[in-house]
Amino acid sequence: MDTFLFSFFAAAYLILFIFALRLFKKRRIVNAVLLLPVIAGLVYDNSIIAAGRFIGEGAALEALNAARFWLHALFTPLLVLYAWMTLKQTGISWAQTAWIRLTAIVLTIALVLLELLTEVRGLSLQPRWEYGTLSYTNAEPSSGPPLMVLVVSVVLLAASIVIWRKQGWIWFFVGSLVMIVGSAVQLPIESGAVTNLFELVLIVSLLATAWFQGNNQRAEPQTK
Repeated sequence: MDTFLFSFFAAAYLILFIFALRLFKKRRIVNAVLLLPVIAGLVYDNSIIAAGRFIGEGAALEALNAARFWLHALFTPLLVLYAWMTLKQTGISWAQTAWIRLTAIVLTIALVLLELLTEVRGLSLQPRWEYGTLSYTNAEPSSGPPLMVLVVSVVLLAASIVIWRKQGWIWFFVGSLVMIVGSAVQLPIESGAVTNLFELVLIVSLLATAWFQGNNQRAEPQTK
């Protein structure tokens, strides 16, 4: 069952990647560009987990799984820049300032380094069979979600509240909230893939927000 679910998620993300690429190529929506590497990483992540049982245990699958951790560390923090860009496109005066731009860039770099140092450096992988799928996971996982994920989640939620207030667009907030609540709640379902649905909901909401703001480029800028 989980092999099917991870395959489904990989296909769904591939479709979203194509949609994000079209948003940028045809309409030059910068938000969509920032989502491209994040979505590409999710396509890879779900594809490797879905294919693990067919590849089998060994150095090849271990290396493919190690890349999952690297892509997560390098690409997920880009959502901080995405959040800043959504605020900038509302026309809010403080979101246009150089110090906000610098803060977003510095925070993104800091989160990448944090993840590399705490989750990737010295990474030791071990094979794990779970609900019919085979993957390599961290032999010494940290308790609770990584700090990087928590910071990114808070930044997205905060930005979504501002977007909701300034532009009347609630779906960014809904996607961010679903992701946070879904990650915190242990579902009584025998599956390791179902929780990925919350991640998919978040990405859909982010892409929808990019599309929405692209349609409102001619709107009169709002100020704080």
